[in-house]
Amino acid sequence: MRRSVMRLTVCILTLLTFLFPSAVQAEEPFTLYARGAVLMDGDSGRILYGKEADEELPMASTTKIMTCIVALEEAEQDTVCTVSENAAAQPQVKLGMVKGDTFYLEELLYSLMLESHNDSAVCIAETVGGSVQGFADKMNAKAREIGCAQTHYITPNGLDAEDEGGSHHTTARELALVMRYCLTQSPKTEDFLRITRTPSHTVTNTEGTRSYGCTNHNALLSILPGAVSGKTGFTGKAGYCYVGAVEDKDRLFIVSLLACGWPNHKGYKWIDTKKLVAYGKENFEKRTIAAEPVPTADLPVTDGQSGTVRTQASPTQGIPMLLRPSEQAEYKVALPPSLPAPVQKGTHAGTVHWYVDGTEYASYPIVTASSVPARNYWSCLQELLDQFLCW
Repeated sequence: MRRSVMRLTVCILTLLTFLFPSAVQAEEPFTLYARGAVLMDGDSGRILYGKEADEELPMASTTKIMTCIVALEEAEQDTVCTVSENAAAQPQVKLGMVKGDTFYLEELLYSLMLESHNDSAVCIAETVGGSVQGFADKMNAKAREIGCAQTHYITPNGLDAEDEGGSHHTTARELALVMRYCLTQSPKTEDFLRITRTPSHTVTNTEGTRSYGCTNHNALLSILPGAVSGKTGFTGKAGYCYVGAVEDKDRLFIVSLLACGWPNHKGYKWIDTKKLVAYGKENFEKRTIAAEPVPTADLPVTDGQSGTVRTQASPTQGIPMLLRPSEQAEYKVALPPSLPAPVQKGTHAGTVHWYVDGTEYASYPIVTASSVPARNYWSCLQELLDQFLCW
């Protein structure tokens, strides 16, 4: 009887595995409130943890990290921005600017990133892009440059919208990629950090006749040691969203959260962020891959005066990467079966590819270590002479 019950149980579990794979998955190391979440290694871009990382979701005001970095890269910070009727009419949360007033771009960037003001976002977009649509085009172009294929920007402030390209959306993976670009790859990283780290700032118009107090809403800066930057967001469709970064010794962790609760659960994003950062700190150490030379084979040379040519790999300075203590990087050598003569020393012959967990993160060239001239009349004559003398 007991054996029959055990067999029945095994059959049921097997059936569930095929019909409902998610129903019998191994339990995750922790649970998150967010529908989409990513913990990323800020140095390499490697995903250390993901939950529905590639699901397309609205991103609310986390959009504004892209608005900020595009504005910084496309215009000078002393650019004068004139408030349009469209900008002044934006819904809350807003600075409260009035049509015709003027601000320096830098002042509006503080308004954008500290208080998440929607009117400031539109005023920036119209100034830098010529129109909201023109600026959205710049945002989407930058997204593709960064490697975001599933992100679509329509508004500079993150308010829910749709157009012929679809809805305003991103994924947890790509939101983290944008933050990584802002923090480690953009030529305006220093300015981005200066603005987003500022606890408070008084925004004034160009004439100094109006001033507005702004306080940074990124609570992580004060509640988690090592927090360096971040942006919150909320709309009724998106829920609470967050993207931010934390430094721990020589490690940079980037967290992105989408659909992380709705009112009255504003604190869920901080709970999830702390869990993800703690997971990263406990499980990953920083190492360097792709720094050491690897053995390469000699290649046959066709129609050359020598039968083979030596090759050698030229490693880079290495790629810093967060790995588990048990993880190792692996490499594959890609070389052709032969090379045609003539071969010059230093000719690119192949590539060394470095992988972690099946994903390529680095590569460097394999070059020839010597030269091989092509066969010609005189070399053939010399060969015949050598053979004759050996008889």
